[in-house]
Amino acid sequence: MDTTTIQTLGALKKAGYQSQSIKDELRTNLRTKIKNGETVFAGVWGFEHTVIPELERAILSRHNINLLGLRGQAKTRLARLMVELLDEWIPVVAGSEINDDPLRPVSRYALDLIAEKGDETPVAWLHRSERFYEKLATPDVTVADLIGDIDPIKAANLKLSYADDRVIHFGMIPRANRCIFVINELPDLQARIQVALFNILQEGDIQIRGFKVRMPLDLQFIFTANPEDYTNRGSIVTPLKDRIGSQILTHYPETVKIARTITEQEANLDGRQSDSIHVPSLAKDLLEQISFEARESEFIDYKSGVSARMSITAFENLLSTAERRALRSGAEKTTVRLSDFMGIIPAITGKVELVYEGEQEGAAMVAEHLIGNAIQTFFPDFFPKIEKLERQNDKSPYQEVIDWFFTESGFELLDDATDEEYKKQLDAIIPLKQLLLKYQPDTPKEDQYFMREFILWGLAQYKKLSKDRFTEGYQFKDIYGSYISKL
Repeated sequence: MDTTTIQTLGALKKAGYQSQSIKDELRTNLRTKIKNGETVFAGVWGFEHTVIPELERAILSRHNINLLGLRGQAKTRLARLMVELLDEWIPVVAGSEINDDPLRPVSRYALDLIAEKGDETPVAWLHRSERFYEKLATPDVTVADLIGDIDPIKAANLKLSYADDRVIHFGMIPRANRCIFVINELPDLQARIQVALFNILQEGDIQIRGFKVRMPLDLQFIFTANPEDYTNRGSIVTPLKDRIGSQILTHYPETVKIARTITEQEANLDGRQSDSIHVPSLAKDLLEQISFEARESEFIDYKSGVSARMSITAFENLLSTAERRALRSGAEKTTVRLSDFMGIIPAITGKVELVYEGEQEGAAMVAEHLIGNAIQTFFPDFFPKIEKLERQNDKSPYQEVIDWFFTESGFELLDDATDEEYKKQLDAIIPLKQLLLKYQPDTPKEDQYFMREFILWGLAQYKKLSKDRFTEGYQFKDIYGSYISKL
């Protein structure tokens, strides 16, 4: 039977509907999902053995929850996914401002209506998608915004005294009765406003301008906070922290593979980009490694964190760089090049907080350092490690490539070169092809030119070649040859 066809309180009772609190509702539905082996928090990666079990334990314990972590760690995503654990529909007293349960009314409006109409009280149905409320905590948030205030216009229209509780205008929290209520960046909320949440969390009382309204509100609170805020902008007051049942620490992806999965899921791509641009697997790994390098960089404030959004926007920029080049040359399809990574610099510079040394270097230079470090990290996984000091009699596997640059001068890779010009340039360096055949013979055909360019960037990163940026592209030279030729 479709319960949403029930329109009156009498019919609801006859159907045997049982009320339960939102915390019990979440707990019951979570138990069912765990028993059935269903995925509870779909689309959240890397938390399977850390955050999600803790979150499930908190829900089973009927706790209010604080998600504590740096920016871009899917805190809000987790809170929004909890909506899927709610019943699809719940009954409410029709016209109630605070989603009164017809079987357990709490507002003056609902109590008076049921006293007047009895079993004929009209019932409406609320879908779970409408049971999620979110408020960003900012210093200008007031008690009136969250809890409520006296409404003089309502008092005048209804001809009521200010001493009558019907003149109260409810704030966001009472209006979120029987819903999930998320307060983002809790430490930004002024201490006096945090104090106003004490009774709501513990006893369900709200007090508005001297009215002590005994109203057992039924809410699932989820707070999010950034550890950086504890020192920079404020903190969670201790008595409020004491009333939050579970504090769960989130974290960044622990492997490049997990980070790749998140980026590919979240990147907002045009279908034409996906169809016309091939992205080598190594390019995707390098892109993710940049974030890992940033989290370890001496130039970047680690306390501020490096959001997963950096990789997502960088991936979008990378494809757009290749797409723009293909459009300018009239090509239908193209492959991402390593030189296209310069197009992601704007996605990096806006997403990292630099320390003093980083400010001295400059944001764009720090971004280039990160790209270079990512290449340096991956290079030994594909090709022989380049030692800083080599024995004189040992011939380097890269010697033929280095010798080629000693005899040839001014090798350039232009940003807007057509695919034919790009391949022709790299084909001219015959030792590159031989290196690839020797050490990476199974490289897919469409990735081979990317790998050849990767060797050049790797040699430049290890100071075996010089790489210089000019207006239209990159120039690679023998690191000593250019100096000797001047002499």
